[in-house]
Amino acid sequence: MSDKVLIVEGRQDKLQIHPILAEDIPILCTNGTISASNLEELIYPYEEYDLYAFFDEDYSGDCLRALMKREYPETYFLRTLSLYKQVEVTPRKYLARILLAADFKVNPAYLIE
Repeated sequence: MSDKVLIVEGRQDKLQIHPILAEDIPILCTNGTISASNLEELIYPYEEYDLYAFFDEDYSGDCLRALMKREYPETYFLRTLSLYKQVEVTPRKYLARILLAADFKVNPAYLIE
């Protein structure tokens, strides 16, 4: 088990990212907009982990990033291109490059051009 945890908005984001990872990383879902207290409940078991947030490039994602910055300023933020807007529709090869740049171990099949 890694010392990292990845926080995404929804199940489809998790399903898009999971096969790319070549390490056992917990992927937590906020299921859209979340309150500060619910976020704390979600993250509490992982508070000793390095927190990585990967949210959509839209209003909801902006709100989640602001909440994470306020409640967990040590969070590392991963971002997709505004062209794709949503993590779930971002090509896996592009997601793999983002994750690799953040020091995640990725499945080499997604790094082939």
